[in-house]
Amino acid sequence: MALSSQTRSNWLIDALVFITGVASSITGIYFFFIPLGGYQGGRNPLYGVTFLLERSTWDELHMWGGLAMILAAAIHLGIHWKWVVSMLRRTYEAILSGKRVMTKGACGNLVINIVLGMGFLLTAVSGIYFLFIPHGNHGQEASSTLFLFSRTTWDRIHTWAAVGMMIAAGLHFVIHWRWIKNVTIRFFQVRNKRMRAQHVLVGK
Repeated sequence: MALSSQTRSNWLIDALVFITGVASSITGIYFFFIPLGGYQGGRNPLYGVTFLLERSTWDELHMWGGLAMILAAAIHLGIHWKWVVSMLRRTYEAILSGKRVMTKGACGNLVINIVLGMGFLLTAVSGIYFLFIPHGNHGQEASSTLFLFSRTTWDRIHTWAAVGMMIAAGLHFVIHWRWIKNVTIRFFQVRNKRMRAQHVLVGK
């Protein structure tokens, strides 16, 4: 069964969000366990340790992966904007009326999506903050308020919002696994059929 153009577009955008999200998460985990600062043999025993890549390379991957994820997520949100508005309206009406208009599964999925969305928003905003506010060489900058919060507070927001986002994303992935699996198989089956058809035409 052929996939509709809309389903193919949704799959491609979802795949882009997934790939950039994984890249940002892996590099983020690196910085979580190998923090910046400290001194050799001091409070940061992993200071100066190279793991597969130089720290500057990890930083570049995290930055560009994060920016790509923000762009992909923005496109994803734009495509599903009507659904988002519809779900928010239904939830608001359900709260006002006191009636249940969604199943428990749908409610759970909605909660996960809200946590995922809020985690992404906080992670993106704090990440953009670090993109435009350069690293300081003194501890004074870490404690001073540069934009709403201190750099230390922004760092904690970025870290724990990302942790929450990754947990919610994992649950989201599990819940929608059947759709992901089926559409992915069909996507590549259709693609392989088209490639074989092109080879046959070229051979003629």
